[in-house]
Amino acid sequence: MNLDDLKRRMDGAISVLRTELAGLRTGRASSGMLDPIMVNAYGSHMPITQLATISVPEPRLIMVQVWDRATAGAVEKAIRESSLGLNPVVEGQVFRIPIPELNTERRMEFVKVAHKYAESARISVRHVRRDGIDGLKKAEKDGSMSEDDSRKMSEKVQKLTDDTIAEIDAVLAAKEAEITQI
Repeated sequence: MNLDDLKRRMDGAISVLRTELAGLRTGRASSGMLDPIMVNAYGSHMPITQLATISVPEPRLIMVQVWDRATAGAVEKAIRESSLGLNPVVEGQVFRIPIPELNTERRMEFVKVAHKYAESARISVRHVRRDGIDGLKKAEKDGSMSEDDSRKMSEKVQKLTDDTIAEIDAVLAAKEAEITQI
Protein backbone atom coordinates (compact mmCIF):
# COMPACT_ATOMS: atom_id res chain seq x y z
CA MET A 1 0.00 0.00 0.00
CA ASN A 2 1.49 3.30 -1.11
CA LEU A 3 0.02 6.46 0.46
CA ASP A 4 2.16 8.68 -1.78
CA ASP A 5 0.45 7.22 -4.85
CA LEU A 6 -2.99 7.85 -3.34
CA LYS A 7 -1.97 11.41 -2.41
CA ARG A 8 -0.69 12.03 -5.94
CA ARG A 9 -3.98 10.80 -7.44
CA MET A 10 -6.05 12.92 -5.03
CA ASP A 11 -3.89 15.96 -5.81
CA GLY A 12 -4.60 15.28 -9.49
CA ALA A 13 -8.33 15.70 -8.78
CA ILE A 14 -7.62 19.08 -7.15
CA SER A 15 -5.46 20.09 -10.10
CA VAL A 16 -8.26 19.25 -12.55
CA LEU A 17 -10.72 21.21 -10.40
CA ARG A 18 -8.47 24.29 -10.40
CA THR A 19 -8.15 24.07 -14.20
CA GLU A 20 -11.92 23.77 -14.66
CA LEU A 21 -12.60 26.65 -12.27
CA ALA A 22 -10.08 28.84 -14.09
CA GLY A 23 -12.32 28.56 -17.16
CA LEU A 24 -15.26 30.09 -15.31
CA ARG A 25 -15.20 33.77 -16.03
CA THR A 26 -15.77 36.36 -13.40
CA GLY A 27 -16.32 39.37 -15.64
CA ARG A 28 -12.66 39.72 -16.57
CA ALA A 29 -11.25 38.43 -19.82
CA SER A 30 -8.85 35.52 -19.57
CA SER A 31 -7.29 33.40 -22.30
CA GLY A 32 -8.03 30.35 -20.14
CA MET A 33 -11.76 30.95 -20.60
CA LEU A 34 -11.61 29.43 -24.07
CA ASP A 35 -9.57 26.35 -23.08
CA PRO A 36 -12.58 24.00 -22.79
CA ILE A 37 -13.80 24.86 -26.31
CA MET A 38 -13.34 22.02 -28.79
CA VAL A 39 -13.50 22.83 -32.52
CA ASN A 40 -14.58 20.36 -35.20
CA ALA A 41 -11.77 20.92 -37.70
CA TYR A 42 -9.74 18.73 -40.05
CA GLY A 43 -12.09 15.82 -39.40
CA SER A 44 -11.62 15.69 -35.62
CA HIS A 45 -12.32 17.62 -32.44
CA MET A 46 -9.38 19.84 -31.52
CA PRO A 47 -8.82 22.34 -28.70
CA ILE A 48 -9.15 25.92 -29.89
CA THR A 49 -5.60 26.58 -28.67
CA GLN A 50 -4.30 24.27 -31.42
CA LEU A 51 -6.01 26.30 -34.13
CA ALA A 52 -5.55 29.91 -33.06
CA THR A 53 -3.62 32.41 -30.97
CA ILE A 54 -5.60 33.74 -28.03
CA SER A 55 -4.73 37.08 -26.44
CA VAL A 56 -6.28 39.52 -23.98
CA PRO A 57 -5.51 43.10 -25.12
CA GLU A 58 -8.04 44.68 -22.73
CA PRO A 59 -9.69 43.56 -19.47
CA ARG A 60 -13.04 42.96 -21.20
CA LEU A 61 -11.88 41.70 -24.61
CA ILE A 62 -10.43 38.45 -25.90
CA MET A 63 -8.86 38.30 -29.35
CA VAL A 64 -8.62 35.03 -31.25
CA GLN A 65 -6.48 34.94 -34.38
CA VAL A 66 -7.09 31.79 -36.42
CA TRP A 67 -4.01 30.49 -38.20
CA ASP A 68 -5.84 28.82 -41.11
CA ARG A 69 -8.60 30.79 -42.83
CA ALA A 70 -10.39 27.49 -43.66
CA THR A 71 -11.03 26.79 -39.96
CA ALA A 72 -12.35 30.28 -39.13
CA GLY A 73 -16.01 29.27 -39.58
CA ALA A 74 -15.62 26.18 -37.38
CA VAL A 75 -13.87 28.20 -34.66
CA GLU A 76 -16.60 30.86 -34.70
CA LYS A 77 -19.31 28.17 -34.51
CA ALA A 78 -17.57 26.45 -31.59
CA ILE A 79 -17.29 29.72 -29.65
CA ARG A 80 -20.94 30.62 -30.26
CA GLU A 81 -22.21 27.15 -29.30
CA SER A 82 -20.10 26.86 -26.17
CA SER A 83 -21.79 27.19 -22.79
CA LEU A 84 -19.80 30.38 -22.11
CA GLY A 85 -22.41 32.65 -23.68
CA LEU A 86 -19.89 34.53 -25.82
CA ASN A 87 -20.66 36.28 -29.11
CA PRO A 88 -17.56 36.86 -31.28
CA VAL A 89 -17.25 39.76 -33.73
CA VAL A 90 -15.62 38.36 -36.88
CA GLU A 91 -13.04 40.41 -38.79
CA GLY A 92 -11.57 37.96 -41.29
CA GLN A 93 -9.23 35.64 -39.40
CA VAL A 94 -9.47 37.68 -36.20
CA PHE A 95 -12.32 37.38 -33.71
CA ARG A 96 -12.96 40.03 -31.09
CA ILE A 97 -14.91 38.59 -28.17
CA PRO A 98 -16.30 41.21 -25.80
CA ILE A 99 -16.88 39.97 -22.24
CA PRO A 100 -20.20 41.35 -20.99
CA GLU A 101 -20.82 42.44 -17.40
CA LEU A 102 -22.11 39.59 -15.28
CA ASN A 103 -25.60 40.00 -13.90
CA THR A 104 -26.78 38.30 -10.70
CA GLU A 105 -28.54 35.49 -12.56
CA ARG A 106 -25.45 34.65 -14.57
CA ARG A 107 -23.29 34.73 -11.45
CA MET A 108 -25.58 32.19 -9.77
CA GLU A 109 -25.36 29.95 -12.86
CA PHE A 110 -21.57 30.08 -12.60
CA VAL A 111 -21.75 29.21 -8.89
CA LYS A 112 -23.85 26.14 -9.77
CA VAL A 113 -21.33 25.09 -12.41
CA ALA A 114 -18.49 25.54 -9.90
CA HIS A 115 -20.36 23.30 -7.44
CA LYS A 116 -20.73 20.62 -10.14
CA TYR A 117 -16.99 20.75 -10.81
CA ALA A 118 -16.26 20.46 -7.08
CA GLU A 119 -18.62 17.50 -6.68
CA SER A 120 -16.91 15.78 -9.59
CA ALA A 121 -13.55 16.29 -7.85
CA ARG A 122 -14.95 14.91 -4.57
CA ILE A 123 -16.22 11.84 -6.40
CA SER A 124 -12.78 11.31 -7.93
CA VAL A 125 -11.18 11.53 -4.48
CA ARG A 126 -13.69 9.02 -3.10
CA HIS A 127 -12.85 6.62 -5.93
CA VAL A 128 -9.18 6.88 -5.03
CA ARG A 129 -10.06 6.20 -1.38
CA ARG A 130 -12.12 3.17 -2.40
CA ASP A 131 -9.22 1.82 -4.46
CA GLY A 132 -6.89 2.28 -1.47
CA ILE A 133 -9.26 0.56 0.97
CA ASP A 134 -9.83 -2.30 -1.48
CA GLY A 135 -6.06 -2.73 -1.78
CA LEU A 136 -5.77 -2.87 2.01
CA LYS A 137 -8.53 -5.47 2.27
CA LYS A 138 -6.87 -7.57 -0.43
CA ALA A 139 -3.49 -7.36 1.32
CA GLU A 140 -5.12 -8.34 4.62
CA LYS A 141 -6.91 -11.25 2.95
CA ASP A 142 -3.68 -12.43 1.28
CA GLY A 143 -1.98 -12.39 4.66
CA SER A 144 0.67 -9.85 3.66
CA MET A 145 -0.74 -7.32 6.18
CA SER A 146 -2.10 -7.79 9.67
CA GLU A 147 -5.60 -6.64 10.62
CA ASP A 148 -4.19 -3.96 12.94
CA ASP A 149 -1.88 -2.60 10.25
CA SER A 150 -4.74 -2.63 7.79
CA ARG A 151 -6.95 -0.66 10.19
CA LYS A 152 -4.16 1.89 10.83
CA MET A 153 -3.54 2.34 7.12
CA SER A 154 -7.25 2.70 6.36
CA GLU A 155 -7.45 5.43 9.02
CA LYS A 156 -4.55 7.21 7.27
CA VAL A 157 -6.31 6.84 3.91
CA GLN A 158 -9.50 8.28 5.42
CA LYS A 159 -7.56 11.20 6.94
CA LEU A 160 -5.92 11.88 3.57
CA THR A 161 -9.36 11.78 1.93
CA ASP A 162 -10.85 14.17 4.50
CA ASP A 163 -7.95 16.60 4.10
CA THR A 164 -8.24 16.53 0.30
CA ILE A 165 -12.01 17.10 0.37
CA ALA A 166 -11.47 20.01 2.79
CA GLU A 167 -9.00 21.50 0.29
CA ILE A 168 -11.56 21.05 -2.52
CA ASP A 169 -14.14 22.87 -0.39
CA ALA A 170 -11.67 25.71 0.26
CA VAL A 171 -10.89 26.08 -3.46
CA LEU A 172 -14.64 26.10 -4.21
CA ALA A 173 -15.34 28.70 -1.51
CA ALA A 174 -12.63 30.99 -2.90
CA LYS A 175 -13.99 30.69 -6.45
CA GLU A 176 -17.56 31.23 -5.25
CA ALA A 177 -16.49 34.41 -3.46
CA GLU A 178 -14.69 35.57 -6.61
CA ILE A 179 -17.76 34.88 -8.78
CA THR A 180 -20.26 36.58 -6.49
CA GLN A 181 -18.06 39.63 -5.82
CA ILE A 182 -19.47 42.62 -7.65
